[in-house]
Formats: sequence, C-alpha cells, structure tokens
Amino acid sequence: MPLYHDDDQAMLAETASQFMAEEGAIAKQLRHWRDRDCKDGFGHGLWKQFAEMGFTGMLVSEDDGGLGMGSYEAGIVLEEIGRNLTPSPFLASSVLAATALKHADNNARERWLPGLVSGDHVYTVAIDEGAKHRPETIKTRAEKSGNGFKLTGQKDFVLHGASSDMLVVAARTSGNDDDADGITLFAVPKDAANMSHDAVRLVDSSMATHTKFDGVELDGDAVIGEVDGGREILNAMLTAGRIGAAAEGVGVASGAMDMTVDYLKQRKQFGKLIGEFQALQHRAAHLYSEVEIARAVTMKAAQLLDGGSEKADLMASVAKAKVAKAAGLAVKEGVQMHGGIGMTDEYDIGLYMKRDRALQEFLGDMYYHAGRVADMSGY
Repeated sequence: MPLYHDDDQAMLAETASQFMAEEGAIAKQLRHWRDRDCKDGFGHGLWKQFAEMGFTGMLVSEDDGGLGMGSYEAGIVLEEIGRNLTPSPFLASSVLAATALKHADNNARERWLPGLVSGDHVYTVAIDEGAKHRPETIKTRAEKSGNGFKLTGQKDFVLHGASSDMLVVAARTSGNDDDADGITLFAVPKDAANMSHDAVRLVDSSMATHTKFDGVELDGDAVIGEVDGGREILNAMLTAGRIGAAAEGVGVASGAMDMTVDYLKQRKQFGKLIGEFQALQHRAAHLYSEVEIARAVTMKAAQLLDGGSEKADLMASVAKAKVAKAAGLAVKEGVQMHGGIGMTDEYDIGLYMKRDRALQEFLGDMYYHAGRVADMSGY
C-alpha cells in the first residue's frame, strides 16, 4: 500500500490541521489549562468540539453511530494533536477504549458508545500496575461474587482516571499473575463504590491517577467480551493504542522540528542567520530524514492494522520504538539549537520535550518495544 494519503485522507488531514492549529493551539489549550492548575488537564469544551468534528467516534462503527474509520485516519488526527501539543482524551477514549468496546455486547455498546460519540463522556483504560508498562503481568483480581465480580487491586498512571466516566480495567479472573490466559476486561463506571483515585500531574502537565479497587462490586454486564478471554481484546487495544501513540509522537517530532527550523531562519549570530552554518544544516537534514522514516513506519503499521494483517502487532512495536528515537532527537536538537532560551518556559520548545518524555513511556518505551521486536523476530 502507498505511504501517502488518498483524497479523503488528505481532506481529513487538512481539516484536522486547521482545527488543531486554531482551537487546539498551545496558548489556547495547554498553557491555558496548565497555568490554571486544571484538575482535568484538558478542556471539556474542546472535547465537545472534537465530537462536532466527528473525531470522537472515528473508530466506532457506523451501526453504533460513529464514522467507521480506521487506525490510519485516527493517526492523522493524532499527528495534529501531537504537532500542537493539544491536551485531550482522544487517545485514551477514542482509540483505546473505543477499540475495547468493539468487542462488547450490544447492551454495553448501547450504554457507553453514544456518550463517547457525542463528546459528553470521557473514557480511559487501566492496565499498568507499576512504574513501567508490563501488561504481560496482571495482578489485579476479579473474583466471582454472586452474579458478578468483586474487583481488588491497583492500577498506576491511569490517564484521565479521575476525569473519566468509565474505565476499561484489565483484571485477572483465573491463573497466576504472569499467565497469558485468565484475563478479563471490565467496564467500570466512575461512580463505582470502593474505587479511589490518587491524582498526579505528569511532566507534560497531563493528569493521571493511581487508582485503587478495594472490593468494587460489578455485575456480569460489566464484562467486555468473554470471562477469561480478555487477553486477545487487550492485545488488540494495545496494538491500536501503540500505533496511535506513535502517530502522536510523529506530530510532536514534526512540531518541534518545524519550530527549530523556523528559529534557524530568524536567529542571527556573527552577522549571519544561524541556519546558514553548514553544521546546523547537516543536523537539520538528518533530523528531517529521521522524522520522515518514523512517519512512514507509523503509517505502515496503521495500514497493516486496518488490513487485518498478523504483522500489525510487530510493526506497532517497530513504530513505537522508532518514533521514540526520532522524537527524542527532535526535541533535544530543538532545545539545543534554540540555545539558552530553549531552557525557558517562555518558548514552547521545552513543552515538546516534556510531552515527548511522557509519550515515550505511555504503552511501553523504546527499550520495551525493541525487545518485543527482537522476540517476535526470533532473536
């Protein structure tokens, strides 16, 4: 498949680019909510605008009221979100949670999807149970209790956990902590008794929680998919989320690179524009190549996922690792080429570095995914 947009995708990219640049700009969103110490870290008004644009329901089927688009189209929106550092629950709600709900029964989809599509609700996923992303191990337990389950355990760094109307929680219903089988996904409403959130502000000013489940009672309708059969759904959700995170990372890298190149064209030193110095030209050219390679591999991963390829999981990890490396280079070069002012809050380049740092850890860092690629390739 070609690594460029068709006419419809190009139109979506143009629409998303203009919308994020105008409504999701750094001064209007990220700095606005950060400087007000917003407990959510994003604006619900902008989330409603996402819904009006059709973004919130991109991965929701047309039968369920969405647009029925794919990971590739979601990646187009996520790249613009990253380019403008737009704080929103799009990745957690419209990619991760929406992917999980595709596997839910009709009653669950009718209960949860309309609120997502309309932008009235925000959803998230609760997977990790430690400082690092290690979904192979699930310790949180869901034990049979009457006609339902009792949920006990803790999830860490749950994005928008305290702001979400529902959490998709991965819990163990049988077996040992490290077993591949025995996982079940649950849709846990925000008002569930015995669930508590310890909110933390991440380095990029987004909000997350350490969420505890102290015997949370859930009925059987909370199960997404089949009991003990949640690993396949979890893997599908993670693959979609990793590709989405990679797409946002490409946007972060592109935004930082564009800002840096613009600065090279404006800043003078020794009577010359610093962009005229060959050493900086070489570094900028190298950075451009790395960002374009990262974009290409992310597009390929999304195409494979949308096409149902068994190689999508592998390419998702390739993309996540490659984007982490390219975006890390983009923000470091950006801060360094800006010089002293790159270390100040007055200039936005430092905000790109912070976002990159948080995004690299989300759903697995560069080393985790490089290890997955090696394992899946037989090394």
